[in-house]
Amino acid sequence: MASNESGTRDKVVLAYSGGLDTSVAIQWLQDKYNLDVIAVAINVGQPPSSDDIVARALRNGAIKAEFVDAKKEFVEDYIWPSLKANAVYEDVYPPSTAIARPLIVKPLVEIAQRESAKYIAHGCPAKGNDQVRFDVGIVSLDPGIGIIGPMREWVMTREEEIEYAQEHNIEIIVKKDNPFSVDENLWGRSCECGVLEDAWVEPPEGAWGWTVAPADAPDKAEYVDIEFVKGVPVAVNGKKLGGVELIEELDRIACRHGVGRIDHVEDRLVGIKSRETYECPAATVLIQAHRALEFLTLQKDVLEFKKTAEQRYSQLVYNGLWFGVLRESLDAFMDTTQEYVTGNVRVKLFKGSSMVVGRKSPYSLYDEGLATYAKGDEFDHKSALGFIYCWGLPNRTAAKAHKKQ
Repeated sequence: MASNESGTRDKVVLAYSGGLDTSVAIQWLQDKYNLDVIAVAINVGQPPSSDDIVARALRNGAIKAEFVDAKKEFVEDYIWPSLKANAVYEDVYPPSTAIARPLIVKPLVEIAQRESAKYIAHGCPAKGNDQVRFDVGIVSLDPGIGIIGPMREWVMTREEEIEYAQEHNIEIIVKKDNPFSVDENLWGRSCECGVLEDAWVEPPEGAWGWTVAPADAPDKAEYVDIEFVKGVPVAVNGKKLGGVELIEELDRIACRHGVGRIDHVEDRLVGIKSRETYECPAATVLIQAHRALEFLTLQKDVLEFKKTAEQRYSQLVYNGLWFGVLRESLDAFMDTTQEYVTGNVRVKLFKGSSMVVGRKSPYSLYDEGLATYAKGDEFDHKSALGFIYCWGLPNRTAAKAHKKQ
């Protein structure tokens, strides 16, 4: 990698967070590969930086820097489809980090194409899942773009990176010593490393960054009414909200009740078991409510088949296969199932728990006249004997045949 035929340097688009790794990567990509760096920061709902990271990227040597606010697109094109699919990896947690990666990849590729950049670089290490999500996402959108993973090639400790930054006059903002590795976006917060690497040790309070400790949550339960239209939440407690605002509002409510904490030993795509904690307050409540509304409005065979599809969908998201025909086809199936998933769900939040306590829909399949055991029962009781006879006939026939032997 060097200068092209015109004598100018080739370009690389760097997925830039403003943190230590990607800040020093700007200089490293120039030194190692003789490339001009275009730094691209993409906002998917992570906490804002304490300064203008675009300006800092330029001061640190990038020839161009861009900030892309993708929160609205994140919700509408990634989070809501995953909600319709009730995406929960290994039946434990909503894949919040994983669902954001294809969104980040998309503008990186678009900017690389626009700027005629030959390469895209990211700061993912060699042991994690994110490198797969970035690499596979990039080649799925443009197989002609080269990929550079500085953290896979340049294995340095945090202290060595700081020394490198000082030697090259790289402006960095080093936060106070924190033993945890944290990733945050609108759909959740993940935390790993430090004492969490011992799977027997209970996560300390320092591992949680969003939610109040359940023991310290209010002593009075709070009820939340969520309105859905065709599987998409549109209002909280009667107030219509846009997608970003709705998730932020539910996060605020659920966090103060300690809802959404998850402690999980997961199976990474690279073959390693990893212990991580997650905080997914809004995601936990919304998936719970959405499932409850589906149980009210979808037929049994649809629910049973959809559960299988949901598990596959969650695996595709986690494994970095968002940009593929199977995921697109599953989205089409999920959209079809959501035609009548419209109505309201009431959720009770208390001391770290959330429970659906009410649901209603104009398309409800729940018929009180059929369900009741009280006066007004409309069920034809005489039909039960004939149904049971037919339902049990295969077993009855088999039992007779086996008895003869």
